[in-house]
Amino acid sequence: MIATADNLKKKPELTDQEAERQLILQAYRDLLHCFRNPLNEEDKKNLRAAFDLAVEAHQEQRRKSGEPYILHPIEVARICVEEIGLGPTAAVSALLHDVVEDTEVTLKDIHEQFGDRVALIVDGLTKLDGLHETESPQAENLGKVLRTMLSDVRVVLIKMADRLHNMRTIKSMPEHKQKKIAAETSFIYAPVAHRLGLHKIKTELDDICFKIEHPDEYKDIARKLEEKLKIRGEYINKFIERLHEIFKDLDFPYRVMGRPKSIYSIWRKINTKNVSFENIYDLFAVRVIIDVPKELEKRRAWDVYSYITDHFQPITERLRDWITSPKSNGYESLQTTVLGLDNKFVEIQIRSERMHEIAERGFAAHWKYKAGKKGDPDVYEKWLNRVRETIESSSGNAIELLADIRSELFTEEVHVFTPRGEMKSLPDGATALDFAFSIHSDIGSTCRAVKINNRVCPIHVKLHDGDQVEIITDKNQKPSEDWLQHVVTSRAKNRIRSALKEEKRIQADYGREILERKLNSLRVSFDENCDMLVKWYGYHNRLEFLSAIHLEQVELKKINRFFKADGTQLIEKDSIKTKVVPETTGPTPIQIAKPKGDQKPEIIINDEPGSYYQYSFANCCNPVQGDKIFAFVLVQGGVKIHRSDCPNANNLLAQYGHRVLRATWGNISKNSFLTKIVVTGIDTGPGVIQQLTNRIYDLGINIRSFEISGEGGYFVGHLGLIVVNTNQLQHAILELRKFDWVSNVKRED
Repeated sequence: MIATADNLKKKPELTDQEAERQLILQAYRDLLHCFRNPLNEEDKKNLRAAFDLAVEAHQEQRRKSGEPYILHPIEVARICVEEIGLGPTAAVSALLHDVVEDTEVTLKDIHEQFGDRVALIVDGLTKLDGLHETESPQAENLGKVLRTMLSDVRVVLIKMADRLHNMRTIKSMPEHKQKKIAAETSFIYAPVAHRLGLHKIKTELDDICFKIEHPDEYKDIARKLEEKLKIRGEYINKFIERLHEIFKDLDFPYRVMGRPKSIYSIWRKINTKNVSFENIYDLFAVRVIIDVPKELEKRRAWDVYSYITDHFQPITERLRDWITSPKSNGYESLQTTVLGLDNKFVEIQIRSERMHEIAERGFAAHWKYKAGKKGDPDVYEKWLNRVRETIESSSGNAIELLADIRSELFTEEVHVFTPRGEMKSLPDGATALDFAFSIHSDIGSTCRAVKINNRVCPIHVKLHDGDQVEIITDKNQKPSEDWLQHVVTSRAKNRIRSALKEEKRIQADYGREILERKLNSLRVSFDENCDMLVKWYGYHNRLEFLSAIHLEQVELKKINRFFKADGTQLIEKDSIKTKVVPETTGPTPIQIAKPKGDQKPEIIINDEPGSYYQYSFANCCNPVQGDKIFAFVLVQGGVKIHRSDCPNANNLLAQYGHRVLRATWGNISKNSFLTKIVVTGIDTGPGVIQQLTNRIYDLGINIRSFEISGEGGYFVGHLGLIVVNTNQLQHAILELRKFDWVSNVKRED
């Protein structure tokens, strides 16, 4: 247990400086006690040297909470050792993970004192220096971590420990910073934790992010769990006692424990399955852990399952055999739901001690059990190979790389077969076109159609486990732009992008000839004027502009109308004033006007009147007065106002956090806002639409749009409403829920 400052202050003889020194030393001793195996002399020496160097380097630094900064790297090292299961080299690297980035210590110093391996890991953990101009520093830094991870996977594991401690101590940060960090965590780090099998860390990250991003929903579920904590605990204890009675004849060691359900996972089930809190199956959950040799694990797990289902009715559709077919992140367990005591649903996980440690600790535990065992299938090595292939085939754009990594490597897998019976593993959601590119680039590029299970299907059809896929090619077929919408794998995306760029280069060569002829007729230079025309016509680069000329998408007659020759250059005619739209790569907004009079602004952006900015409301989330909001700087100028819980918020905050500004509502106005809600319920026949619209009309709310559909006695209605604030919107939702035939009403994203 780490000593606290409060405990230390009880000793009056200690000065603040002495108390802090003892606090730091105690944290270091706690780290040393976390190692499972005794440390050799060299490891002790390196750990002490790393600790001394970190203490000296960080001595003038403090965290936002006010505590000495050195406590952070010590705690990161402790998480690496105790919660992930890493060794002394990782602990040394964790102690030093911030010194190059934040202090005068150089990477050369680390290399000379601790050697190649520690220097490599610390370099991978050091953020880019900020001198690089990049659209998304967050994506660039994660890309650096992933590239270094290919040389040593401990880089990403230490990064996970670093992020976990930052999230545990995030309360000391301002609210807008918390939201940015939470978005980046849920968008990037939680999926990485899942993919590396770090179940406990992923669960904790999810819950902290959920608490920050959806505080009201978090409090509501936490309150409901707390209200029934005692009842749930008593029930689980009775159920475990009953299991011990059932297992009295088992001839191998086992243990049974209650399994807490995370608040985030409860909320996700409420939303994805459209059920109430009370109807979630696994609020009551237990875990049976057996201690048997690896070769007996599967047989004994099914023995336990048989004992349980002899006494409790199983819900067969809820049976999941992750032992025979482990998940793609190495997770193994036999899961079922039974009708337990008092006819309450109870979810049960059955696993071995080995499976349990891998499920909790992930990658590090996997390698401990794998050591010396050849021939075992290695899910992590396959994953790392796919990461390597994704990075090597990347176009170099960090944002595209991050998107490819997320879409391909953080999902579950499907297994499909060639006509010859060769199995291919693809990410869940992959299409037949992904399959074609996984065989060979030429086959993918010339794919015309596919046969799935001997039936001809379009190339964009999604694949399922066990599908047999045959590719039909045509040498005249070429990739098109819309193909990018029909693939999820990085291999397919990069091959399509390469083919499109090559095609665009050919088109640009023809476009260059056309433009050169045009400029020659005006007797001006191509090289001196091309880039100016690219910007004037609103294109990003020469390639796009020249290709568009070939495709007759550029009206070259405008050059004669708006420009005149001045020597070898084109200049705009004096009578025409064109508006130049500036580009912004950072968070600095564009000032356009001062507010008139004393009228309060509707929006406050970065503590300044919103009228300083060219802002508009985002259509993806339709903010309403009263929503928590933020402003996002657009590349073409101006800002968009988004709801904090916008479907795109995590993406924007995680990848473009440097372009996000604080925003709040400035005054209570009577402006109207468009918002959308979804109403679901039982179709009681004629009159449903009339009752819904009458109720809304009685509330004084205008309906902008209404779309309703139904099937099998169930209906779904999408309503566009004009409201003045969130209070009016929430009142409308509550009123519609009062109909006994309405099952749910919620705001539409």
